[in-house]
Amino acid sequence: MNLTTRVKLSTMMFLQFFIWGAWFVTMGTYLGKTLGASGTQNATAYSSQSWGAIIAPFIIGLIADRYFSAQKVLGVLHLTGAALLYYITTIPNFDGFLPVIFAYMIVYMPTLALVNSVSFKQMANPSKEFPPIRILGTFGWIVAGTVIGWLGWEANNTLVLTFQMAAVASLILGLLSFTLPSTPPAKKGQKSSMSDILGLDSIGLLKNSSYLVFFLASIAICVPLAFYYNFTNPFLNEVGMQKAAFIQSFGQWSELAFMALMPLFFVRLGVKKMLAVGMLAWVLRYVFFAYGNVGSNYWMLIAGIVLHGVCYDFFFVTGQIYTDNLAGERFKSAAQGFITLATYGVGMLIGSYISGPIVDKWKVSDTVHNWQTIWLIPGGIAAVVLIVFLLFFKDKNQIQTKSGLEIEDEPKGRLEV
Repeated sequence: MNLTTRVKLSTMMFLQFFIWGAWFVTMGTYLGKTLGASGTQNATAYSSQSWGAIIAPFIIGLIADRYFSAQKVLGVLHLTGAALLYYITTIPNFDGFLPVIFAYMIVYMPTLALVNSVSFKQMANPSKEFPPIRILGTFGWIVAGTVIGWLGWEANNTLVLTFQMAAVASLILGLLSFTLPSTPPAKKGQKSSMSDILGLDSIGLLKNSSYLVFFLASIAICVPLAFYYNFTNPFLNEVGMQKAAFIQSFGQWSELAFMALMPLFFVRLGVKKMLAVGMLAWVLRYVFFAYGNVGSNYWMLIAGIVLHGVCYDFFFVTGQIYTDNLAGERFKSAAQGFITLATYGVGMLIGSYISGPIVDKWKVSDTVHNWQTIWLIPGGIAAVVLIVFLLFFKDKNQIQTKSGLEIEDEPKGRLEV
């Protein structure tokens, strides 16, 4: 890959996640303070991410994979997104805001797969070349949170500027996309099937009882995850944390650090313990939030945020590796699409619709919530998922993969590597 292509792809990845991080983290605070939205309304707005994840495979499978070059579809979607993000800043009420944010997420979520497709097409060895480019995406999310925190947009109640900032970045990325290397449709001329689009060809993996337990646990653990995404920023601002969006970016720094350490943990722990540690981190995070404050227990709030790296890397990244190794070459892509649809689609959607009414139920006044009770609920859900997982996920046999990682499977299970 030449330097010009590397710079373009790195810039693309930075902007891709800068756009998302620019408004997503603080949207709940914006909705509550600026538009007077309830907890249920806030969660409904965040459910747009899940609906976008559910609809995204149709856009990719029916359009990008068969008719148009990925970089051109990426450009059109981001230019459309820029217009929607700017328009949303002119809307003074939640009823007008909701359909626009839904439309935006239907446009944005497919771009997550498209930036990967454009990147992989230019790489001779994606396993080595992709991580240095993908890490720019996490850095973009961190920069977005840092800008919001240090400019004081939360404290000044000017979070409408986050959408404007994201709109400008989306415009830039939309224009940049048309200069990216050509990525022609991978399945041009081929017929589409519902199984192909949704990744249902990999559903046979669920015949493996251990994988079925993992799959159901993945959906269930995304229910408490929705509480974190939907209400952490409103919670931190309500309890008086300064520069909350900036502090929340510590979770992304943690994600980077634990990602680098994951190979060491794999060797020592194996898949079952890695997944269990990830779920345990979820429980601890909500306990820290429940009992943390901006006084003597300020460290609990920081710890709960920093645990994001353990929660994400140990569960989701480990789960992706586990899925990849069990699926074999034929079903790798389908299996990853299927698990993504189940987690960020179904699991997070359930979590969004559960979290909103719970937050409203424990509202003490117009500006105060009983956050201790609120956070103990997703903590309890995560604890139940962890216990069920430990009881039913069997690791009777250790199988060594080509990558050197130990993947646990049942003796009669089939593993293609």
